[in-house]
Amino acid sequence: MSTSGIEPRDALFWETEKDHVRCHLCPHSCLIKDGKVGVCRVRQNVDGTLKAISYGMVSSVHLDPLEKKPLFHFRPGEPVLSFGGLSCNLRCEHCQNHTIAQVGIENGISRYVPPEEVAEMCQRVGSNGVAWTYNEPTIWYEYMLESSRLCKERGLFTVSVTNGFIQEAPLRSLKGVIDAMNIDVKGFTESFYGEVCKGSLAPVLRACEVAKEIGIHVELTYLIIPGKNDRRQEIADFCQWVRDHMGTQTPVHFSRFHPDYNMENVPPTPRSTMDLAMKEGRGHGLDYVYVGNISTEKGENTYCPKCSSLLVRRSGFSAEVLGVKEKACSKCGRPADIIW
Repeated sequence: MSTSGIEPRDALFWETEKDHVRCHLCPHSCLIKDGKVGVCRVRQNVDGTLKAISYGMVSSVHLDPLEKKPLFHFRPGEPVLSFGGLSCNLRCEHCQNHTIAQVGIENGISRYVPPEEVAEMCQRVGSNGVAWTYNEPTIWYEYMLESSRLCKERGLFTVSVTNGFIQEAPLRSLKGVIDAMNIDVKGFTESFYGEVCKGSLAPVLRACEVAKEIGIHVELTYLIIPGKNDRRQEIADFCQWVRDHMGTQTPVHFSRFHPDYNMENVPPTPRSTMDLAMKEGRGHGLDYVYVGNISTEKGENTYCPKCSSLLVRRSGFSAEVLGVKEKACSKCGRPADIIW
């Protein structure tokens, strides 16, 4: 049971198998004994019923720019009130939020925030929306779903920053509830996902496709880790997949790795590798390729794919819209592919 004193909520997407329960939220499909939790640590079999024991338990709340998610083509320059919980359904060796994402609720610090209070908090701080981020929002599914619906009722937008490790049915149930997602494609081989993340690649790629299909604005992040997922061919394969399955207009963010968690002995990504990734993205015909966690002159700006005019200039996490008129390039008239 929850250690918070708040009664856990019944979970969604599960079924009984003899004296166990089978969770169908994420691709782990955990078979959970009575009293035990799944891989995520926050979904527990309580007397034959799957409970969401971290429901409403908030570890982090910050007002962030949407560019920090990163979301560059969704309401550029706007702040968003960002909520994080505890734990994750992956075990990434390089987890940069490991103090909240790699612990259970019994070891993490959190406080209960009722779902109806989320929208009120957003409006109090002048945010027009909410972001589910910092740890993995999927395992917070019931809370994210209910809180997001209440936010939408008040005219607020909703954002999820996710690893995409979710089954298709629960993802499809977010249609009309979540407006935008940044999905981490953490590498482009099954071996990387198995060894480094303790997950698998195929469900993540399918989640990207489904999210786009149901009308969610999708941007993709690929964190480049030296010696792990930085081979030129792997990056090229990823770019080709984006082109063929997500479309050339899908924004791609290549992010520079910094040593953290269990990978403190791995060096930061060389600038040359970041340059190579941008070259591969553009070479495969992707319209919007960005590099992050590294200072560049143009790597975070948005340019018109048709005439190369500067549309949005970014410095740090600030965004300045320059070359856009009536949602199109002010020079050649091509649509800017940005949700305003």
